Amino acid sequence: MTTPQDLLIVALDVEPSRPVEQGDLSLALAGAEVIDLIDAQALTLDDDRIVPGARWTLADRLLDEAASSLVRQTPYESVEDWLWRRGRGLSSAYLAALEAEGQVTRQHGRWSPARSARTALADSPARRHAAERWTSDEPVLAVLGAAVGIREMPAEASPSVAGDAVETVLAAVNDAVMELEAVRQRRAIEDAAFDNIWRGQ
Repeated sequence: MTTPQDLLIVALDVEPSRPVEQGDLSLALAGAEVIDLIDAQALTLDDDRIVPGARWTLADRLLDEAASSLVRQTPYESVEDWLWRRGRGLSSAYLAALEAEGQVTRQHGRWSPARSARTALADSPARRHAAERWTSDEPVLAVLGAAVGIREMPAEASPSVAGDAVETVLAAVNDAVMELEAVRQRRAIEDAAFDNIWRGQ
């Protein structure tokens, strides 16, 4: 299993401290891909720029797709730009992959099958692996989980995370999620102001 898969499984399996936004989750999944690609030596970071390594096929289809989509011309892509480009709709892609593997199923309501289906995790080795990483407070997964609101930020997150490159990615994920939340709040304020104009307030 990969870090993005583990993160998605945890997001589906754990009662979050606040509702998980799909956009936040997609940004975090894109960051998790970068961390796994660093670990696989498919890329390195030069400051905040993603420098692709040699091309080879990775065992996981979505990670392989991520590696194939790296920008290979200088000045290369920043981690922030990668998160926004790669993250678009990424949570849906990972969920579809888990469904195709039989890791999750869609459960329709007994009385109203037309309503949106509830996603249920299968009892599988993948689920147990993700749960083990989560309950052991594995630093990378813990910080990514906190970024999307599954848990509070661990008190000792930064000292426990190995490597400057990983810390750069985690910081970029946190910044992107906060930026997305600021956009949501701004839109909510604009929508409320627009509604007030129509109501004559």
